[in-house]
Amino acid sequence: MDVNEGLNIDINNNALPEDSSEQKPEEKIEEVSQETVEVPLAGAMAEPAETLMVDVVGIRFKKAGKVYSFDPSGLELKSGDDVVVETARGIEVGQVARTVVKVPDNMVNKPLKPVVRVATKEDLENADRLEAREDEALVECAAIVRKMALPMKLISAEYNLEGNHLTIFFGAEGRIDFRELVRELSHKLKARIEMRQVGPRDEAKLIGGYGRCGRPLCCATFLNEFNPVSIKMAKEQNLPLNPMKISGTCGRLLCCLGYEFEQYRDMKKELLKNGENIQTSLGAAVVVGGNPLKGTVFLEVESGARVEMAMKELAPKKEEKAQEKEKEKEQEPRRRRRKHAKGKS
Repeated sequence: MDVNEGLNIDINNNALPEDSSEQKPEEKIEEVSQETVEVPLAGAMAEPAETLMVDVVGIRFKKAGKVYSFDPSGLELKSGDDVVVETARGIEVGQVARTVVKVPDNMVNKPLKPVVRVATKEDLENADRLEAREDEALVECAAIVRKMALPMKLISAEYNLEGNHLTIFFGAEGRIDFRELVRELSHKLKARIEMRQVGPRDEAKLIGGYGRCGRPLCCATFLNEFNPVSIKMAKEQNLPLNPMKISGTCGRLLCCLGYEFEQYRDMKKELLKNGENIQTSLGAAVVVGGNPLKGTVFLEVESGARVEMAMKELAPKKEEKAQEKEKEKEQEPRRRRRKHAKGKS
């Protein structure tokens, strides 16, 4: 077998698994002159253009993995069925995550790969045998990595159903020249080798583990895509801005910071703002904090003591202040007219 035969060298080390997407080129809008536009007669109804609909089924290859669209090929498929599908890596076994639905043809990313068949007992046994070989492939790859002194961390490996295509996921600080590694590994394993460099979040998703809450990682159990998380979400929820307390096992901000962010933001709108001066039954006070879950605010009175009061108790004062602002708005135009009249005289 030729050493270079069947090589698949991924030059772009930064490609992430299951998250790559190609941007569509901007569509050019052709300008139509007014002379060529036909105006329909009054009362005439324009016939709607017939939209072509196609059948699509959603297939998932990993637990909490992304759902990909495939052509069901006329098969009756139920959620949870194991199927054999054609992919860019060859033939693979997946699971039906979304049953067959009809979608407009223009919303489908073409070409749509087909579902080959419902997975048989032999297909599943073959997939289990190949899964056992993946650990052996990682051991072989690790030996070559040590020999070449490559600064990379091997994470996992995946064979396709035919066993002729092996994808190896790894982590690294920067770009790695792994061409020589691919050549030697392909020669040893007699398969096409594809190297995929992943980020810290994808690494945690592939390896799995437990979070600081004591439960399995969200990304490894039910999150099929990563949403942006910012430090603003922690501030909005009054969480300590200590990186050790708001970071996950991947070293990035916790994904769960975004779960209740909108709810906290909406609840805080009902509270008084920090630094606001108000009148209470205890006298004048300044707002120094609040608890959105309890609907209370923390006040500092003139004596320097701090008290916690419910917004229900302060609601009348808040309404009175809002009414005062409305009166000021109504009186503002009158003041402007008087000032304008004085200027003319």
